[in-house]
Amino acid sequence: MKRYFILYVLMLQVGLCGCAQRPHRTDVVYQVSTIGALAQGVYGGEITCGELREHGDFGIGTFDRLDGEMILADGTIYQARADGSVRTPDDLVRVPFAAVTFFTPDRTSILGRSFDLEGLERALDGLLPTENIFYAVKVEGSFQYVKTRSVPAQDRPYRPLAEAVKEQRTCEFNDTEGVLVGLRCPAYMKEINVPAYHFHFITRDRRAGGHVLECRVEGARVAIDEASEFHMVLPRGNEFYRAQLGEDAQSAMERIEKAGDKKAR
Repeated sequence: MKRYFILYVLMLQVGLCGCAQRPHRTDVVYQVSTIGALAQGVYGGEITCGELREHGDFGIGTFDRLDGEMILADGTIYQARADGSVRTPDDLVRVPFAAVTFFTPDRTSILGRSFDLEGLERALDGLLPTENIFYAVKVEGSFQYVKTRSVPAQDRPYRPLAEAVKEQRTCEFNDTEGVLVGLRCPAYMKEINVPAYHFHFITRDRRAGGHVLECRVEGARVAIDEASEFHMVLPRGNEFYRAQLGEDAQSAMERIEKAGDKKAR
């Protein structure tokens, strides 16, 4: 009996060790809510930052009450706020929208010449095997110019995103080192997330950043992670349940990108 008990304990320990060392699932995009819901003003936090990091170490999103832009890089969440500052939020801060993954690059490249944002996206498209899956994209380099935006925290009753971004603050950076953290979604995701590319920027010293409106980069070092699986968690509550969803998110976001243009103070 003693021998069987010892054997049972050893098997239990092996099992527990196996669970503890189980690797994270890669090639999966984990998304909280939909871009359509965010556009309609569903800004209440759904999960915490701590919970989000259980599903990825790389990605983008926003925070409860739309309080700034999220940059998740190398496992750390950064919050780029409307006043131009960047902080690392507490794990208990809640998240209404985000898309993250565990970043394991499938391909890397160096882009030798200078590109603006549109040219960079075309160059990245030339590196992809298909437009029909998801990609997490990291672009590091010397940025001759970057223009970013962040939105201040909103108060209830929440206005649609197109109205909220009229209060956005923009920051401009010249001759700085930094990284673009981004996601490329297939066109068929247009009611779920922004089709094509969506980038957030953070400086190398992690002191400034935001949602990318314009940029110019030279000698960019590109790393791309392919993801063929997608997992989404929908909000629970009346704000989401009563939202008028179904609008083409791409059209909505194009209108939003043209809204307000106030510089950070």
